[in-house]
Amino acid sequence: MVNEEIIQQLNIIFRQVFDNNDISVDETTTAADLEDWDSLNHLQLVVAIEKHYHIRFTAAQAQNWSNVGDIVAAIIQKQAVS
Repeated sequence: MVNEEIIQQLNIIFRQVFDNNDISVDETTTAADLEDWDSLNHLQLVVAIEKHYHIRFTAAQAQNWSNVGDIVAAIIQKQAVS
């Protein structure tokens, strides 16, 4: 259930960052799937996720995300450490 809850929250964050209420992401969604997911929006996503979950990622961690599933795993890992 945790993954599903995080995916729901990430959908809200993605919609806010991309200013597009039609976006729907799942664990397999990649930057190639979203037209506006460029390096600038990636940084904005990282910041929005960090603020929402009160966690911090290193640049290397955020750069290694290849899909939304990687983001979910990173959030779970950070929450386990906190």
